[in-house]
Amino acid sequence: MVVGGGFGGLRAAKGLRRAAVDVTLIDRHNHHLFQPLLYQVATGSLSPGEIAPPLRSVLRRQRNVRVLLAEVQEFDLAGRAVRATGPAGEKLECPYDFLVVAAGAANAYFGHEDWRRYAPSLKSIEDALEIRDRVLLAFEAAEVEADEPIRRALLTFVLVGAGPTGVEMAGQIAELARDTLRRDYRAIDTASAHVILVEAGPRVLPAFDERLSARTARSLESLGVDVRTGALVARIDATGVDVDGDGGRGRIDARTVIWTAGVQASPVAADLARQSGVELDRAGRIRVQPDLSLPEHPEVFVVGDMTATGLPGTSPVAMQQGSHTAEMIRLTLAGRERRPFRFRDKGNLATIGRYRAVAEIGRLRFSGFVAWLLWLVVHIAYLIGFANRLLVMLRWFISFVTHGRVERVITRDGS
Repeated sequence: MVVGGGFGGLRAAKGLRRAAVDVTLIDRHNHHLFQPLLYQVATGSLSPGEIAPPLRSVLRRQRNVRVLLAEVQEFDLAGRAVRATGPAGEKLECPYDFLVVAAGAANAYFGHEDWRRYAPSLKSIEDALEIRDRVLLAFEAAEVEADEPIRRALLTFVLVGAGPTGVEMAGQIAELARDTLRRDYRAIDTASAHVILVEAGPRVLPAFDERLSARTARSLESLGVDVRTGALVARIDATGVDVDGDGGRGRIDARTVIWTAGVQASPVAADLARQSGVELDRAGRIRVQPDLSLPEHPEVFVVGDMTATGLPGTSPVAMQQGSHTAEMIRLTLAGRERRPFRFRDKGNLATIGRYRAVAEIGRLRFSGFVAWLLWLVVHIAYLIGFANRLLVMLRWFISFVTHGRVERVITRDGS
């Protein structure tokens, strides 16, 4: 039984292709989401289907896999079963011999859940479409707003958190305002939009080399992004953000706030911890054995963002853990000894804007056009499905040539 069709769960299921096992993959969505490109859906560069192939399609040639659309409610570790709710509300109980839990993570608001309604996060297709609507509706509302202070607030976009998602979103919104939309409106100058990236820490991209962080900040500023580090968000409401910095508390009037700071493990991690007696860390992640299994439950593996292994919550970590888990199951079936998980760090990549990116691979550091080309190649290579790769390459080519973004349909009522 594999819970979750993300990077870790999908790799685990595929890794059992030639094993003498029957695999059930269960997910509350019917698609695999290529999350590193989700921000491009949120800013109109790509459509959801181009980065979210259906799980049944992805696994259709793997005859030993069954896909279930259902949401996991609880685990029965003693009885070796997973209890879930199907799409029509039906109750499902799925027995297992081995369990792989790769349910991912959600954005953490650090105890301020009331901020969620004002500052959506970016973890799902639904999130991306909501953010796209909010960004595009802000320009539409500004076009008909006569009050200048309100118009400025409508054209102010605040991103909270300067990790890769925050940096990429800030760069994309700045390019959208200064390039794509500059001839589309008559009453407003879209280039006057104020994009603010707020980070509580001392620098952007804190997981990257300090020199690359500094270059990223300079590149963002050249795009017109206002980068504010050492700024802690104290309050978010319908009209803006209160920020604590070196000069005390300040107010940013903004109608569009996007949350790109912090994650916490899926709630199902708490159920696993309760039943197994395993500790959770501050982010709700599970402390696992070196081989990624649960203590006292060698038949249960936890991979990806749910594990407290000291590794970053990135797709390469999840994919390698998924592959490792499949290998450990095969070794166990063969009566052989398991091995501890070893992560092979292949580097970090983040894009800032058109022809701008940063990359670190081992001791090598790149920025600018070379890093951007590397970013393109890596992301195309990791996309699932030939058709998706072709569509994304074609969409990017058209976007780079025309400076346009085709996916700018507003899907909800602007009132």
